[in-house]
Amino acid sequence: MFVKNKIDQVSSWSRNSLGLKVFVIGFLVLILLIPASMIESLIREREITADETINEVSANWGAAQVLAGPILSVPYIDYFKDEYGVVRSQTKYAHFLPENLNINGDVGTEIRNRGIYSAVLYNTQLEIDGNFLFPDFDSLVSVAEKDILYQDAFISFGLTDMRGINENISINFDSENFVFEPGVPINDVFNSGFNAEVLINKKANYKFSMQLDLNGSFALNFAPLGKTTTVNLTSSWNNPSFDGAFLPDTRTITEEGFSADWKILHLNRNYPQQWIGSANPINLFSETGLEPSRFDNKFDYYDESSDLNNVNDYSFGVKLLLPVDAYQKSMRAIKYVIMTLVLTFVTFFFVEVFNKKKIHPVQYLLVGFAVCIFYLLLLSLSEHLAFGLAYLIASLATILLISFYSKTVFDNSKQSKVLGGILVLMYGFFYTLLQLQDYALLVGSIGLFAVLAIVMMLSRKIDWYGNVN
Repeated sequence: MFVKNKIDQVSSWSRNSLGLKVFVIGFLVLILLIPASMIESLIREREITADETINEVSANWGAAQVLAGPILSVPYIDYFKDEYGVVRSQTKYAHFLPENLNINGDVGTEIRNRGIYSAVLYNTQLEIDGNFLFPDFDSLVSVAEKDILYQDAFISFGLTDMRGINENISINFDSENFVFEPGVPINDVFNSGFNAEVLINKKANYKFSMQLDLNGSFALNFAPLGKTTTVNLTSSWNNPSFDGAFLPDTRTITEEGFSADWKILHLNRNYPQQWIGSANPINLFSETGLEPSRFDNKFDYYDESSDLNNVNDYSFGVKLLLPVDAYQKSMRAIKYVIMTLVLTFVTFFFVEVFNKKKIHPVQYLLVGFAVCIFYLLLLSLSEHLAFGLAYLIASLATILLISFYSKTVFDNSKQSKVLGGILVLMYGFFYTLLQLQDYALLVGSIGLFAVLAIVMMLSRKIDWYGNVN
């Protein structure tokens, strides 16, 4: 009889202990993190699919573009004696940047759709002009005038995606027109781009001008290669993001579009106005019959440290963002899933305690699944609707489902209405956090503190061994 009574007491404690119920609720929250993490993985998967689709659309039109140039390159012959005493020559390239570089462009945009995904494409008409000074070899290297190959000089531009070029390009250089060809003769600076041979004479100044009809997507950037570089962009797109190494000096953003102006000096970057590039060595002794004794030992091997390899590190420009990124907001929303589950279960718990109405763990689990399904609804609806409308529909559906279910569980319509009101406040609070950027942490911290204070006040008279005083 004594043993039976003890078993009955333990059984009664297990059924009535609030501490055990809290433990079970906590365990259920951990269990529900499994479907929540699956939904989070689904959001990432959908986001990756969207990015791949956008990249496919962009690939057929033109990718994000970085335009760098122009650079004036002049080859020259350099002589040296190798370690065996053999006289060799190598063709080196001296590169010169413009004194002034001015770029003006109007960026026309459109949205292309593939399925449920959208990509921002643009076409820009760029007007580029400026001037070069006569190449100053004396400040770079000691070389005889006859060894400077002015007749082989060329101008080159770097461009990340050549598929974006719409029309043949020519440059007016020193009042003469020269047609660009694809590719760059050497890869000192650019791996992809176009070039044109130009004529260099003894003039002190060389003006140039050209137009470029360019397609691209998502972003348009420029490299500040002029001693003074100015860029002016206008567009009808009203959701730009200015980024890169330099922000615009002035910018205007309205519902009709944006305009932005940059002015970059050569002092703002970490590469020079002129430098020596790569070399292509040949055996001079075997080709010309010249004796090694004609040359002294001042010539040595080419030093690759003189390469200019960080032009794009100083690029700047604009990104053309879509007004709403549903996946980013869905990902931010699901970060609050633990908080949502805990607050929902706490509400049910207090109803259970104060009204002495037993709620089975399975019923808690079903409510938890409804909370998780909310995020799946939000994801699927936001792919077709505005995020705010998708959030409203998903949250109302979840609140109504839980409220009607609680009416049966509590057998009390008043309590179910109170629960519904609490859920409305909770989902409204989380939506407010999603809209905030700078103050999300502050508002969230204050909200959690207020919730904790309310819970502490409500639970101060609870007998955690089973009774309410």
